[in-house]
Amino acid sequence: MVTTPITPELVRGALELERTELGLAPHRLPARARAQVNSMEHADRGQIAMAEAQPSGVRLVLRTRATVVELDTLRTRVGYRDLPLRPDGVYDLLVDGRLTTRARATGGRVMYLDPATGTTETQPGPVGTVRFDGLPEREKDLEVWLPHTEITELVALRSDAPVAAAPPGDRPVWVHHGSSISHGSNAASPATTWPALAAAAGGVELVNLGFGGSAMIDPFVARTLRDTPADLVSVKLGINVVNGDVMRRRALGPAVHGFLDTIREGRPTVPLLVVSPILCPIHEDTPGPGAVDLDDDGAMRFRATGDPADVAAGRLTLRVVREELARVVAQRAADDPHLAYLDGRALYGEADAEALPLPDRLHPDAATHALMAERFAALAFGPGGAGSQLWDVGGWPG
Repeated sequence: MVTTPITPELVRGALELERTELGLAPHRLPARARAQVNSMEHADRGQIAMAEAQPSGVRLVLRTRATVVELDTLRTRVGYRDLPLRPDGVYDLLVDGRLTTRARATGGRVMYLDPATGTTETQPGPVGTVRFDGLPEREKDLEVWLPHTEITELVALRSDAPVAAAPPGDRPVWVHHGSSISHGSNAASPATTWPALAAAAGGVELVNLGFGGSAMIDPFVARTLRDTPADLVSVKLGINVVNGDVMRRRALGPAVHGFLDTIREGRPTVPLLVVSPILCPIHEDTPGPGAVDLDDDGAMRFRATGDPADVAAGRLTLRVVREELARVVAQRAADDPHLAYLDGRALYGEADAEALPLPDRLHPDAATHALMAERFAALAFGPGGAGSQLWDVGGWPG
């Protein structure tokens, strides 16, 4: 077996690789943004610190004749105190762009997060190995998609033939920011989250900045989007400011304007698509904050705890958020021909909620991720969709 150093040229989808005692830790926020996260109070920083370190959309991209590839990783499974652990994370292997097999790692740590205080407690564990064998004995491109639900340190890469970085190619780069739905909650695997599937359908390179529970219109995220090279930027905003109950209507519009202003400082003419929340019945007309219930079978279900009567006083619901986002984009589009709005209910709406209800009342299941991906690809990348006006003006290379 040949050991190949894991270098940045082998990794796509991460914004930074942090050197650790054992190897490399992919991050989806740069160090400056992480420093600002770490300056928050414990109860606020735990969620986003965990989410950005979970490598949704991050993959190793290799060119090789190897028939066996082994990857040593130190995973950190994340659980919430007093709630059951999520299932083990999945590694997807794509051979020449086609999903071929899946595997799971062994060993690893377990980090328990206390949502009330933001404090964590970590139980240690050993490095584990993910092995893919029986691969075709020819020159091929491999993509190993890292688990979107587990913090992952890359420790060692071995194979039975030399490995090199696959050439970057000329596919356009799509940078997307959103909530846990964009992060991939309840998707079957990392290559089958709706952004990953949409990127494959649209023929683009994905940088996924979907952060579970943490799409809060934060300035440090806007600066990250400003500074990340992209041919298309999309931002899917709304559900977390409602279920986190973090602002009122008075603050929402100016916050979105500021968020988009910052992106435009560095990407003045890049096509920019603002996407509102998909349908979520519990929060359509009921404000947050959201809460978690456990069914008798241990399954998690979400509910809204706010009072609809408070909407008149400025509390946010998804219906209010969509009105504000549409208003802000319409105002800005008069001077920004590279900006467009997409109602998230075009990805998942009333009829879909009847046919494919959200299992936990908040997150789509695997079938719904596939449905959303198909629709987004058509609307954002296809002719005649919400993005077509942007490509005509902005010279979209797709």
